[in-house]
Amino acid sequence: IYKLIPNYGWDIILFTLLITIIKIPLQLNQQKSMAKMSAFQPMIADIQKKYRDKPDKQQEELMKLQEQGYKPTAGCMPMLVNFLVMFGVIEVVYRPLQRIFHIGADAINAAGSAMEALGISFTQVTRDTNIIEQVLAGESSVTSVFTADQLSTITEFGNHMDFFGIDLTRVPQYSLAADNLPLLIFPILAVVTMFISTHISMKASGQEMQGSMKLTMYMMPLMYVFFCFTVPCAFSLYYVISNIVMTVQTQIMRKIYDPEKMKEQVKAEIASRRKEEKRGVKSTTIKVKDEKTGE
Repeated sequence: IYKLIPNYGWDIILFTLLITIIKIPLQLNQQKSMAKMSAFQPMIADIQKKYRDKPDKQQEELMKLQEQGYKPTAGCMPMLVNFLVMFGVIEVVYRPLQRIFHIGADAINAAGSAMEALGISFTQVTRDTNIIEQVLAGESSVTSVFTADQLSTITEFGNHMDFFGIDLTRVPQYSLAADNLPLLIFPILAVVTMFISTHISMKASGQEMQGSMKLTMYMMPLMYVFFCFTVPCAFSLYYVISNIVMTVQTQIMRKIYDPEKMKEQVKAEIASRRKEEKRGVKSTTIKVKDEKTGE
């Protein structure tokens, strides 16, 4: 993507849109599963209340629901895929020189040693950012470890890593210092858009937020606050776009899999299945009586 459009910010946006398109079948399946599972919520609540003091009986009744189509782990696969993609993105924004431009680890390590000799402090997270700064500044002890092509690549990237004036390779700090204020924009947007996306997603699924669900809704954004302040701003931009796209996608899929219609459909299926089971029991009972009387 960078070769097509040499701008770090727009590349992240295009990458996020591409990944979202690839995940559409999984997201559709998740939306359908969550809408379907919402129909079982009242039944689960009744079972938990009725057999509150009988855990074995409660488990037995919940198992019967599973026979009728209830799947407590439904929709987990898209979440797993999202986490895998997220950690992949974190690895790339940590080490853009290696992961995007395939500059060898030996050259990167040599540049790190050169910076240490200059008294420049850095971490594994900020190493690439510091290397880019030193290359742009023309520091000979750092530039000498790279080939001419590598220097050209790093220089070009250094001139295209800003997005609306925000250096996407920098890590935001918990500070209101003037130079850090622009870096706070994307982390704040990431948390706000996640709250909105999660809330809309839960409404679209038809599920009522109770206990642990509510806790999860508020804890997840806090977890991402940690991520946003320990990795470069590029990750926050990825997450903002991901949340916005997810919100739009959820609203569209809600039209396809309306949770209320899914509830009625599941209830009808359960009622039909129970009628068939009762008929089967009645038929078996009559048959046994016939054998005893010899008729």
